[in-house]
Order: sequence, then structure tokens, then C-alpha cells
Amino acid sequence: QVQLVESGGGLVQAGGSLRLSCAASGRPFSAYTMGWFRQAPGKEREFVVSVALSGGRTLLADSVTGRFTTLRDTAKNTLFLQMNDLKAEDTAVYYCAANSNRNSVISTYPTDYNYWGQGTQVTVSS
Repeated sequence: QVQLVESGGGLVQAGGSLRLSCAASGRPFSAYTMGWFRQAPGKEREFVVSVALSGGRTLLADSVTGRFTTLRDTAKNTLFLQMNDLKAEDTAVYYCAANSNRNSVISTYPTDYNYWGQGTQVTVSS
């Protein structure tokens, strides 16, 4: 069983920054593939980033490349999403996700992740 707890959302002005945290528990952190997705009102859940923790490979959505990065604190089993130069279109509920299956690889599909956090709201004012 894996539990994911997100934090760090809030209200920020366009051009500002936020750092989201996802604390994982229940399985060895290094065995996961983890991802961040977001969902704006009336829209489908959208891929943001996927990280294969065992190999370090990272895939970012084109819409956030150059503005968002991931960081990890292995000792605290925490993955961070550093969001810079935020835009109004980044406004959404952000969800942390994990694929705890052995040999999991990075993926842009929500259905490839078997654990999800509760979500944290990010609002960017223009």
C-alpha cells in the first residue's frame, strides 16, 4: 500500500513560483515511478511530469518545459514540483501519482498510476 500526501498549493501572481511536495509512504521510495498531473475545471486530467525514481529519467509536458522542474529528497521519501514563471493557464488542482509496480517506466497516462494523492489547488492570478 502506498500513501501520497501533497502540499504547497496556493494563490500566486503570474510570473511567481510555487513548490509542491508529495510525501510517499508504504513502499521503498526508489522503486516508484511518480508523476504530477493537473486538472482544471471542466477539463480532463492533464500530464505534467513523470519521474522514474530508480533511473532518474524525467519527462515533462511541453507546456511546462523550461518552467517546471522536479526535485527529490530520498531520505524523506518526498518528490517536489518546482514551478516557476507561473501563468494563469497553470491554474488547476495538482495531483501526485505513483506507479508502484516493479519495472514501471515513465508514463503520461493517468491509468498507468495506481496510487493518487488528494490534490492541492494552485491558482495563478493574471
